[in-house]
Amino acid sequence: MRIFESGLQPERTLLAWRRTCLVLALGVAVSIRFGAIADPLMALLVGVPGLALVGGAYALSSIRYHRATRALVNNPTAAISEGRAVAAVTLVALLIGLAALVFVVARSEVLAGWV
Repeated sequence: MRIFESGLQPERTLLAWRRTCLVLALGVAVSIRFGAIADPLMALLVGVPGLALVGGAYALSSIRYHRATRALVNNPTAAISEGRAVAAVTLVALLIGLAALVFVVARSEVLAGWV
């Protein structure tokens, strides 16, 4: 019984991860741009590691694709599972959310009245 068909699932997964990484990179770039209005240093401290993590996730997705394809060609019933790319993307999404929270709180009129 042959489960793996070349040209199907690994390529779609690679393209989906690449799209996800590109959208996250855009989100980080936008948060750097708008975060620089409130606090340029904080925007860079959050943004640069975020961009590095997105780049790492992009590279990991390509590496994983090549490993999975090679493993599936050698053993069509192999199950391939790694979580590093998922963890990197989750961390970047968390950093974007925290940066957005800091930006909103820093620009809040309610907090401006307290200070």
